[in-house]
Amino acid sequence: MELKEAFAIALRTTRIRRGLTQEDFGIISSRTYLSTLERGLKNVTLEKASELAQRMDVHPLTLLVKSFLLLDPEADFDSLVERIRREIEDSQRG
Repeated sequence: MELKEAFAIALRTTRIRRGLTQEDFGIISSRTYLSTLERGLKNVTLEKASELAQRMDVHPLTLLVKSFLLLDPEADFDSLVERIRREIEDSQRG
């Protein structure tokens, strides 16, 4: 699976769980464009991912973390978040 395919699944499942239709994103994105993202046919920009996440009332990192968890079936949420925490802390030192 490619990252854009994993993002597609994360985006689609989050949208559906939030009770939103593709048409509910009309101000942010056309239904056609959203459909191409949800089918993994296009890569999303960070700006667009942020806008989509905001419309679903989730943090953009939620979509990214879900995507990376889908890419690695052996990964678990707690380990991934702990790794991110350590890397951010390390980057802020000194």
